[in-house]
Amino acid sequence: MSEVRYKRILLKLSGEALTGAQGFGIDPEIISGIADEISNAYSLGIQIAIVVGGGNIFRGVQGSSWGMDKAAADYVGMLATIMNCLILQEVLTRKGVPTRVQTAIAMPAVAEPFIRLRAIRHLEKGRVVIFGGGTGNPHVTTDTAAALRAAEMKADAILMAKNHVDGVYEDDPKKNPNAKHIDSITFEEMLSRQLKVMDPAAVSICQQNSIPLVVFDFARSGSIEKIVMGEKIGTLIGTAQQATGVSK
Repeated sequence: MSEVRYKRILLKLSGEALTGAQGFGIDPEIISGIADEISNAYSLGIQIAIVVGGGNIFRGVQGSSWGMDKAAADYVGMLATIMNCLILQEVLTRKGVPTRVQTAIAMPAVAEPFIRLRAIRHLEKGRVVIFGGGTGNPHVTTDTAAALRAAEMKADAILMAKNHVDGVYEDDPKKNPNAKHIDSITFEEMLSRQLKVMDPAAVSICQQNSIPLVVFDFARSGSIEKIVMGEKIGTLIGTAQQATGVSK
């Protein structure tokens, strides 16, 4: 493990990452490919925690636009994340990766409740832990849930998977093909430049706990392995020392 840069990571997956070309639900080939990437990284001997969004099934803002109470809509979105967690667990298990799901909303028939020390023990035992249900509270994004769980697990880094976007750009690369890619940046500069990577509450948790954030294109095979081995992939966001100390 001496050559591994990050020994314990938290992988943040958006629900949309599971949809494929259909734009909703779950594409079996896509989730199988995601599980393969996780399995390959797991084989390096690192500890992996995962937070999955639920936007492929339901988004709180979607319910609010229908006239639903914002809190009620957010709770439905939390349940959507748990559905994704259970499916990802089954796919990983079939590939031989021991996996546990813990949820912020208690549902003991299908998953463990979130217990910090138990989750850490699972990681130490070599099990992948998937956190569902966000923080269990409405009005809080899954980005914030990911940052909070990373801090609670004492993760070495958060790996934030994007769909066909290989990091952070000075402008939207889909709208501006000349937008400049940013290799590394500090938390302070990212906030001051109002770069929309994750919500400010999540950034604040990462900053307070000195947890670096790596934004990368999940569609590029082997990216997780390369990142944990210290290769420069995507964009690294961190403290001044972390942002300047990334290996070339």
